Amino acid sequence: MALPMDTINLKEQAIPPEAKLDMPAQDFKKNLNVKHGWQGWRALVARLITFGGALSLTAYATYQMVLIVSEGMVTSLQWAMVSLFAITFFWIALAACAAVCGFVFSGKSQFKKRASISGKKTVLLMPTYNEDPSETCAALYSMGENIAAEGLGDLFEIFIISDSNNPDVWVKETAAVQQLKNALAGKVNVWYRRRHDNKAKKAGNVHEFVSRWGARYDYMLVLDADSLLSVDTLKTLMEEMATDDNSGIIQTLPCLYRGNTLFARLQQFAGTIYGPIVARGVTAWQGNDGNYWGHNAIIRVKAFADTAGLPTLGGIKPFKGDILSHDFVEAALMRRAGWSVRMLPELKGSWEESPPSLSDVAIRDRRWAQGNIQHLAVLKAKGLRWPNRFHMITGVMGYMASPFWLALILVGIVMAIQIHYVNIEYFTDEYSLFPNWPLFDSERMLLLFMFTMGILLVPKVLGLLRAFFHSPLRKPLGIIRLTLGAIVEMFFSILYAPIFMLIHSKHIFDIFRGRDSGWATQQRQYKGAPWGLLCKQHFWHTVIGVSITAVLYYYSPMLLVWLSPTVIGLVFSIPLSALSGSRTLAKIFRFFGILNIPEEVKELPIMQQRDKFSEALQKDIEHLDITALLNNNNLQQTHFNMAGQAPEPKRGQPNINKISAECKINDANLQQEALDWFTKQELMEVLCEPLLLKKLALKVA
Repeated sequence: MALPMDTINLKEQAIPPEAKLDMPAQDFKKNLNVKHGWQGWRALVARLITFGGALSLTAYATYQMVLIVSEGMVTSLQWAMVSLFAITFFWIALAACAAVCGFVFSGKSQFKKRASISGKKTVLLMPTYNEDPSETCAALYSMGENIAAEGLGDLFEIFIISDSNNPDVWVKETAAVQQLKNALAGKVNVWYRRRHDNKAKKAGNVHEFVSRWGARYDYMLVLDADSLLSVDTLKTLMEEMATDDNSGIIQTLPCLYRGNTLFARLQQFAGTIYGPIVARGVTAWQGNDGNYWGHNAIIRVKAFADTAGLPTLGGIKPFKGDILSHDFVEAALMRRAGWSVRMLPELKGSWEESPPSLSDVAIRDRRWAQGNIQHLAVLKAKGLRWPNRFHMITGVMGYMASPFWLALILVGIVMAIQIHYVNIEYFTDEYSLFPNWPLFDSERMLLLFMFTMGILLVPKVLGLLRAFFHSPLRKPLGIIRLTLGAIVEMFFSILYAPIFMLIHSKHIFDIFRGRDSGWATQQRQYKGAPWGLLCKQHFWHTVIGVSITAVLYYYSPMLLVWLSPTVIGLVFSIPLSALSGSRTLAKIFRFFGILNIPEEVKELPIMQQRDKFSEALQKDIEHLDITALLNNNNLQQTHFNMAGQAPEPKRGQPNINKISAECKINDANLQQEALDWFTKQELMEVLCEPLLLKKLALKVA
């Protein structure tokens, strides 16, 4: 439980003694010439199934498309349609073949005999950026309590590395962390550092931590603000790392949980039922050439420091600047240096949360899209393993597939209009017994459409079949509810897919125009969206959907039938977006057991512990703000103990915000007057400097 503020021990240090570890930026032009060992027959066969299968299916489907358009004269638009179809189909086929591979290869990826972890030290590293501190601290509390209960408190430490720059959040954050320290006192060490310079965002935050304290730890388990891991999983990861001296990163497969909106529940159901089958396939073919998703993974700190320092990219936008999607690149660099990077999809007890609505995903995806597009500039780095390059290409295509899909639709529409209006030269000057006109083999097209839909559904069908025969899923959920959940998930995924197509297409357009994504705080709990905002966000999606419907209704009713799932999703994008954040519909489905996951049928003690602490902590800190700090000396001492000492400005570079804040305090007659004058940056400087806050506190309230 959270503890009252007056019981906090103010003498504890917020940070441990520094244990510096050099983390140099890596040279992408340098080839390390590291010899990588044989991956084994399992990886070879898995790669043949996944990539050989995807290429074979794509070749067959593309050949069928060529036959469809070759009934008569083949125009340039038809060839464009064939090319776009081949590109989009390959990624569908790749996911299907990865699922088949996952269905074929099963079994736990673990060592027969694990090494002792006695004497090793792992840090649970929690980077935060203006997150709800009651949520982040509650997750760390429940993990810490379970670690202590297993007698592992001397093997783990908790370290919160904050990049928060919102004054209201920071005041609550320091108070919440102090309560977390107090709650885990004598059980697990809790440390806190807020960075005053947010350079390079999350990657820079972790880099600064490793540079200052990296030598203190053998391993670091990087968390996200919504991460939660069981103590068995933490121990297993540590043992796996200790057993294999060549292991650099071990990635878990986080399960989504705590979804209380329709969209979140759709995501967590899909992740629970379909996710493992694809993850097992990916794990099989990638072997030790794995990927890293930035959280819920354990990392060998010294290896990470030596090999994964990120350079600043040169060139032009969108490629220049700090690397945003750092995790893919860090994994590739560690693998380049010879360290293994692998995933344990069979290891349970790793969770995270889903964005609560379509709008929230769109905001998050804008940053992710830019980060993944940046990887096009990283692909030329020397010495990277081909699977790591392919991971980056997959990330790029995760967003670039949308404009390709959109282009394919537009080509089809243009062809429909062309066929309607253009005077076709049925008989040319060449001698021929038959007219020369563009034709489509409609029967073959129908068969190809059905084939494509079947390939698209392979991961879902195989995932559902696995669930039927997998007792940890079948027993708590039941076959009927699993089937109904899959039907509901497929229905909404079909409707949401075209909306994401346009959202991602706009993201790509903006990125190549050089528009930066910024660094917005991720929304983890849905707070509602007014209809006016939804109408603004999806106005053009609706217009495009209505326009396509009208054009095809007039020119090609048959093509409209083919595209009906797409246009329906776009025409109703506004209500669908509103529905994505619906808690009411989510509760209805949950009541009937549809879209449920096992963790909801029988909630685990670690989750109950987390929620209980979060609720108590939220009540304690919800009233805290700058005004509360000004009127409470104990809170001030807590805050500045956590805040640490602000860095001295460099010569010739005075801290303008600090100077401006002090001038405003001097000019103000009342506390509120000064507070009204402050910018956010100036208020952050006041919260960094005890003398300034004390001077403000002396003003008449």
